[in-house]
Amino acid sequence: MATRRPARKGKLFVLDTNVLMHDPTSLFRFEEHDIYVPIMTLEELDNNKKGMSEVARNARQASRTLDEIVSTSEDGIDKGIDLTEPSRGLATGRLFLQAEAIGINLPAGLPTGRGDNQILGVVLHLSENTPKRSVILVSKDINMRIKARALGLEAQDYFNDKVLEDADLLYTGVRELDADFWNAHAKGMESWKEDGRTYYRLTGPAAADMLTNEFVYQEGEQPLQARVTDAGGATFTFETLVDYSHQKNSVWGITARNREQNFALNLLMNPEIDFVTLLGQAGTGKTLLTLAAGLTQALENKRYSEIIMTRVTVPVGEDIGFLPGTEEEKMAPWMGALEDNLDVLNGNTGEGGDWGRAATQDLIRSRIKVKSLNFMRGRTFINKFLIIDEAQNLTPKQMKTLITRAGPGTKVVCLGNIAQIDTPYLTEGSSGLSYVVDRFKGWTHSGHVTLQRGERSRLADYAAEVL
Repeated sequence: MATRRPARKGKLFVLDTNVLMHDPTSLFRFEEHDIYVPIMTLEELDNNKKGMSEVARNARQASRTLDEIVSTSEDGIDKGIDLTEPSRGLATGRLFLQAEAIGINLPAGLPTGRGDNQILGVVLHLSENTPKRSVILVSKDINMRIKARALGLEAQDYFNDKVLEDADLLYTGVRELDADFWNAHAKGMESWKEDGRTYYRLTGPAAADMLTNEFVYQEGEQPLQARVTDAGGATFTFETLVDYSHQKNSVWGITARNREQNFALNLLMNPEIDFVTLLGQAGTGKTLLTLAAGLTQALENKRYSEIIMTRVTVPVGEDIGFLPGTEEEKMAPWMGALEDNLDVLNGNTGEGGDWGRAATQDLIRSRIKVKSLNFMRGRTFINKFLIIDEAQNLTPKQMKTLITRAGPGTKVVCLGNIAQIDTPYLTEGSSGLSYVVDRFKGWTHSGHVTLQRGERSRLADYAAEVL
């Protein structure tokens, strides 16, 4: 039986279940094009709706959105439902739901009992029955896309969640000034000193590219390291930095070992910066610098009442089953990085012997709380130093849930390495960490630095390079 479909222009996108479970709002992301939801997609949504995982939540939200669209529509399902009103103008295409049984004609090697193959059969049927339209399968599953292409069908990834196509294009927070910079911007330059810092107000062609809280540097006879302030207009201002590589400015006994670490400490120690993101491969010092800055501001400056540390509990190998104890005790195996860095920081607390060190350790422990992400919703943190470790494993939605926990006087620091994503369906381009780096760049109260050089050991650096 041929599918009765009105002759329409534009593409027809067939949605795989994992697209809706990854982004429930994907129904409204295809602009003027039509979308088609096979009955197998609805079946798989139903199978995945139970539980408290992010996938289950998204499956339920996708089902609710579909119900809302269908129940408020005056058009019949077989003619397609106009998405203009439900999407509030975001999409102008139509939603088609599979309203009839479709004979699945697939090669003998593909069992028709599998959900993926049923969806492929629907795409094949639509391609044959609507030859004048471009029918495209949208799936986050790489193997599904390969199978579709092997059958001569058009298939593509869901791109709407990607902040950027190439991770190399991600904002680094650092800009090198070329040798000719001062000649091009010297005209009308103003310079003054304030609170021990030097400021330069400049006008010139670079004003269009400069972002607030971006770091600039120049090597040479008169090296410069500065932070951009007041960008976004015809003029911009450079503010010189505190030199944290010098022992007199050490943070909890830690000094910056390279340029990017110095930039990171300037963000972490600045009370005007509420949100900091630090990217970098293993051994670049992300956690150590952040903890040192947190301890200094919580224990010495009394700027924050305590440090809260959390991370996504995605295992690298097989899961080790249920863990006993309280929330803190359950999180302990995940917090090896915290323990390792505290050992280093405790070694920098000066004299006092074992008793002094033990007392300091107890004091530090009382000010650091380890929390699970699972219980964050609905909380508000006031005057806290919140560290989100391994943030590359968070989706943009989870990242929003966490960052919006911040109350007055709270600083949020996100740490991660987008080359080490352990969550299914997340990529370097669609990770919540890439998302916030891109969305927050240029805001007056946020800053970002990509740490380049590993400072762990010569063995770790060589392994990172050659393995």
